[in-house]
Amino acid sequence: MPTDVLMPQMGESIFEGTITKWLKKPGDRVERDEPLFEISTDKVDAEIPSPAAGVLTEIKAAEGSTVQVNSVVGVIGEAGAAAASAPASKAAEAPAPSKAAEQPASAKAAEAQATAPAAAAQESSGAKHDVIMPQMGESIFEGTITKWLKNVGDRVERDEPLFEISTDKVDAEIPSPAAGVLSEIKVKAGETAQINTVVGVIGGAAGAPAAKPAAAPAAAAPAAAPVSGPPAQAEPVSAEAEHVRSSPLVRKIARENNVNLAAVPGTGSGGRVTKEDILAYVEKGGAAAAPARPAAAAPSKPAAPTAAPIPGELVPLSRMRSIIAQRMVESKHAAPHVHTVFKIDFTRIVKLREKEKNKYEQRNGVKLTYMPFISRAVIATLRKMPIVNASLEGDAIRYHPNINLGIAVALEWGLIVPVIKQAEEKNFLGIARAIADLAERARGKRLKPDEVASGTFTITNPGIFGEQFGTPIINQPESAILGVGGLFKEPAVVTAEDGTDSVAIRYFLHLTLGFDHRIIDGADAGKFMAEVKKYLENWSEEIG
Repeated sequence: MPTDVLMPQMGESIFEGTITKWLKKPGDRVERDEPLFEISTDKVDAEIPSPAAGVLTEIKAAEGSTVQVNSVVGVIGEAGAAAASAPASKAAEAPAPSKAAEQPASAKAAEAQATAPAAAAQESSGAKHDVIMPQMGESIFEGTITKWLKNVGDRVERDEPLFEISTDKVDAEIPSPAAGVLSEIKVKAGETAQINTVVGVIGGAAGAPAAKPAAAPAAAAPAAAPVSGPPAQAEPVSAEAEHVRSSPLVRKIARENNVNLAAVPGTGSGGRVTKEDILAYVEKGGAAAAPARPAAAAPSKPAAPTAAPIPGELVPLSRMRSIIAQRMVESKHAAPHVHTVFKIDFTRIVKLREKEKNKYEQRNGVKLTYMPFISRAVIATLRKMPIVNASLEGDAIRYHPNINLGIAVALEWGLIVPVIKQAEEKNFLGIARAIADLAERARGKRLKPDEVASGTFTITNPGIFGEQFGTPIINQPESAILGVGGLFKEPAVVTAEDGTDSVAIRYFLHLTLGFDHRIIDGADAGKFMAEVKKYLENWSEEIG
């Protein structure tokens, strides 16, 4: 029996992903849990494992295409089914029809002009498909259409972006549910509609001409501001490129290489700029087939992906950066943040680590860092004080049955928080292995969807960059976050057992607890930190 390959949900607020690479081609054998394709979202890049063993018989979403979560992107069948479906699947892999790719631009334009009226006539009288306002999350019940990407009468392919919406949690491009001609727009740009409302029609009878002005991209007047706030609006590479049809992956490549998408010829459906288009443009120095533009607007050679921004340049927020900005603003707005800072004498742990680190790594295959020590102290204290591991839900407090410990990991393209589920059940070595494993897979784009969700308490460690301490923002819907400062040697007064004082060099670091004052009082926060301090300064736990 064939098995559908679905686009996974890579976090609670993620509702779409871009397929960056297929690791198998139609006809290839694949084992269950073997990496099958790579995706990119605004929070994480990851390899997605195969849901079953068999043969990849069909690819429904080509590389570079962006699809909604739970969409079918491929099919795995039995070995006998591969031969019949492979040719069709290979055609689906191509970002644009091969015939069009072989033709010069002028020939393609002439062919498009000749075939568009016939296609429109055929499709407008074909099967009718309602375009529905999707539900972008469990607590979302309406969305605002900020822009239609097609006009009435335009041809649209299945899964091609059709319109953009904004909700109070996410801004997203919504793909077409079917191939055909957009025959009617029922909800204009700037209007808000309930989920499951019909906002447009593909196919069927031709749409009313009156709807066309609403469908046109807003060139003269700006689209309605998304309800999620200013950070989510900074999507285009430039004003000139605002209406260029492209995927988030393509826009990311353009940003990284300082390329204006308006200068890139698109070979995809409707002039859409594909991954191959932008990569070819960058490879040729960013000037191939570009329209006449000021010399300073296009780089003379490809810029390195990690190149520093040009002084004075205005660089739009990446989708991941935009969502991080939105979440931070939401957290500060929703939760009254209070921070308390404790100075911890880490000398005992420093000496233990120096003594054991080489033998520990040889024995266990994992490096001995300071993070497992801090994590174990936090876990032990959370078990004593469950209010710090709780969340506010309306007018009630949710006391979580498990400690799901988030460990923030800094990536070159943003920040992600993998979660150690049921951390209270792991010993020191188990925590050390889990931290190392999650961090490695986060940087290698191999995290699974459920490994970045459902945290109950987060630890972030900016101290590795040398700061004394910070005031971190709570990772909603959690109620507290612990920031770890840098480790420094300082002179300190040390009292001996006989009561005499002396000055000695000790190792200190600062721990900062950021907490939601709606449910955690200052006294509870102080008790929590005092307990963590006591646990660390009097370390007695076996490290394995």
